[in-house]
Amino acid sequence: MTVQHEAQSTGAAEALEVWIDQDLCTGDGICAQYAPEVFELDIDGLAYVKSADDELLQDVGATTPVPLPLLQDVVDSAKECPGDCIHVRRVADGVEVYGPDAE
Repeated sequence: MTVQHEAQSTGAAEALEVWIDQDLCTGDGICAQYAPEVFELDIDGLAYVKSADDELLQDVGATTPVPLPLLQDVVDSAKECPGDCIHVRRVADGVEVYGPDAE
């Protein structure tokens, strides 16, 4: 079952957001390879999320919406991240649905 189908069948097709814990980021850039529209490495070698207008969000805990067409890429980024630092959560209740703290 694809992530998008799974999200729709579980009612999780609601708004999701993603953030990166830079303290755990290893700078491998896997996330930017999977979803360059959402993630980018900065000059410090760490990954950050980007706003919908492609602006790098460098504030601690900055979040950005996960566009539904990119959900699978963002989820793959979280699964493959060697630092386990990518967190995807529901906007409505803040529950992490993908990432190291997902239940």
